Amino acid sequence: MPKPLIECVPNFSEGRDAAIIEAIMAPFRKKNGCTILDYRADPDHNRLVVSLAGRPEPLQDALLEASEVAIEKIDLERHRGRHPRIGAVDVIPFTPIRNTTMEDCIKIAHHFGRRFYEATRVPVYFYEEAALRPERRRLEVIRRGEYETLKTEVSRPERHPDIGKPELHPSAGATVIGARKFLIAFNVNLGTKDLEVARRIAQTVRASSGGLCHVKGIGLALEDRGLTQVSINIVDYEKNALYRVVELIRMEARRWGVAIVETEVYGMVPAAALLDSLSYYMQMAGFQSRQVIELALLDLKEDSDRS
Repeated sequence: MPKPLIECVPNFSEGRDAAIIEAIMAPFRKKNGCTILDYRADPDHNRLVVSLAGRPEPLQDALLEASEVAIEKIDLERHRGRHPRIGAVDVIPFTPIRNTTMEDCIKIAHHFGRRFYEATRVPVYFYEEAALRPERRRLEVIRRGEYETLKTEVSRPERHPDIGKPELHPSAGATVIGARKFLIAFNVNLGTKDLEVARRIAQTVRASSGGLCHVKGIGLALEDRGLTQVSINIVDYEKNALYRVVELIRMEARRWGVAIVETEVYGMVPAAALLDSLSYYMQMAGFQSRQVIELALLDLKEDSDRS
């Protein structure tokens, strides 16, 4: 039987300093049993997003080593970026891939959260499937007001961390750890400098404002490019497809006389999510994933591994 395999997509609050980014990446590069699938450092967001896959034990070892580097080198008192954050190591989600379940990933998240705090003294919040409080399932609830607000509100009982004292680390803030399904980080860049347009469109699209279920969104400025961005997280692509999100944004943008310049997937994405949109836009009747030869060959390989 193939060994257990999980995905993890840690987010670090550094997207500009190449030396710090490389120092954070080094533990992932050298650890056997931990594979880098993708990593992206965005200077506008000032954020590093790393997509990893591996066996649970070595992946957690590499995560802890990389986190210790980030905590040493990133100072949130000086950090500025477009993306919301509360920590130098901002969020660490675990996702089951093969021979693991969501329950396994919940246990991994809780175990790693305790280990993380013992090693770093950075307080921990649990979210999504690993949440210990129902209101903390949503990441945006934990991040409300970002680092600057949480510094003063962490002493309130409703904002106490799940692990650690009711105070933030003086330079590294707090870290959110959880277990979840595959999340698609998806950006839609608009041909306007008007940030209010992007914010209004994001408000229309996201679930919390009455938009599409399982969709989160914020409006951001891409000042260096003279554009704005609707930054989207699709937390369940089987419930709301990429094409549906794009078309709603396109429709709302037309109301403002604005065009979509481009879209981008940030990090990894399941093939099924892309094939679903391909089938929609090309109007392919009865299309199935097994018609893609590479996916059919992967199925053959898995069958061979089992035999």
